[in-house]
Amino acid sequence: MAPTPLLGSRTLDRQTARTLPPGPKLPTLAQTFLFASHRRTFFPRMLAKYGDVFTIRLVPSSRVCVVLSRPDHIREVFGGSPAVMHAGEGNTVLEPIMGSHSLLLLDDDDHVRMRKQLMPAFSGAALRGYAGMVHELARAEVAKWPIGETFKVHQRMRNLTLEIILQVIFGVTDTDRLNTLRPLLDKIVSVSPVIMLGAFYPALLRVRPWKSYLDTQRAVDAILSDEIAKRRETFAGRTDVLSRLLAAGNWSDQELRDQLVTLLLAGHETTATAMAWAFHELARRPNELAFGQRAADTGADDELEAIVKEALRLHPVVYQVGRHVTETTDLAGYRLPRGTTIMAAIGLVHRDAEHFPAPRDFRPQRFLSDDPPAPGTWIPFGGGARRCIGAGFSLMEGTEILRAALAAYDFQAPRPAPEPEQAKNVTLVPRHGARIRVTQRPPHPQPDRPHPSAI
Repeated sequence: MAPTPLLGSRTLDRQTARTLPPGPKLPTLAQTFLFASHRRTFFPRMLAKYGDVFTIRLVPSSRVCVVLSRPDHIREVFGGSPAVMHAGEGNTVLEPIMGSHSLLLLDDDDHVRMRKQLMPAFSGAALRGYAGMVHELARAEVAKWPIGETFKVHQRMRNLTLEIILQVIFGVTDTDRLNTLRPLLDKIVSVSPVIMLGAFYPALLRVRPWKSYLDTQRAVDAILSDEIAKRRETFAGRTDVLSRLLAAGNWSDQELRDQLVTLLLAGHETTATAMAWAFHELARRPNELAFGQRAADTGADDELEAIVKEALRLHPVVYQVGRHVTETTDLAGYRLPRGTTIMAAIGLVHRDAEHFPAPRDFRPQRFLSDDPPAPGTWIPFGGGARRCIGAGFSLMEGTEILRAALAAYDFQAPRPAPEPEQAKNVTLVPRHGARIRVTQRPPHPQPDRPHPSAI
């Protein structure tokens, strides 16, 4: 699950502009286009030209964003006071979709309270309870892959992560309800920036495609409301995330709805994309594929997790995360005015040879060596008080998906060259869907897996 892709919301007065780092003189609209569609190449060019800290300006109102690429600077931001470094304030565009109680939209005491209520459902013990069900769902999905044919594994991963959210997070197992929810939730998670304009222009909600999206959202809300009401009476002994939340906290129905939709939107495309990149890299690299298959055969969870971590390093799904500064702040040698947005450039840190030797190579073993990456250099889930609460769930999910697929198949890439990355909303996805081919492996003895919990 990804961290908050925050953008700022206030402009700065001209008198404070001299305190900002250097940056491009391009028109704001041009900078916004480059950021939105080509940040994977735009940020490295700005780094090369202006250094470790630079300023860009984004619409609307020429918002000022200071981009950081050094881990020591980013640690200051992640470790700073949450009252000064706001993350939720810039995400108000998501409120009509996620709801006002969403963890991603809250700051200060409200964020602390909501995070504490969510934590028990993502503890280590809870994650171990989910692993068996995730593994069984992964096995069922990979068993449907077409053997010997090229296919887009990204879409297969999107199908799987949606099923995991439905059954492991929402706890829905009734066949009829699953069949009703799948197409509705697929439309919800496919929200585009155009749809999000409805947050700024409510009149749009009366016409298509905004009205159609709103109708879908209302249908999902009605089903979730019914599911929450029923679960309040039957959550004892169940181990899905919704039941654990009910057991651990005093929630209103609206708070529960908002957190479930947040987990859906934050954890669906992000995890699916990370796993698509992992399979794409393994299919191109026979030695790393053999490493992963041995790990699947022997039950080496740390080695499988290292593959997920390396995929997230080489291809961070969310390229940057941000904080909105609520008061004048000294950082990286600059005095940044109130209203500045600070962007921690995850993608720049992950491709820095100082922290990751041979940064363009796919080397899962770097996370298993006696000299692993230094703290604060691997940050796909953000950091500090706003680190993604679902980080552990995402790594567990990826480990179980790899275990199921690598035990079953050999992988080949239809072309040796890597697929380019393409911006999709706030994520970077494989442009061609991460195309691979699989062939059946001979049966291998598998280590015992925990029986999936009754959900």
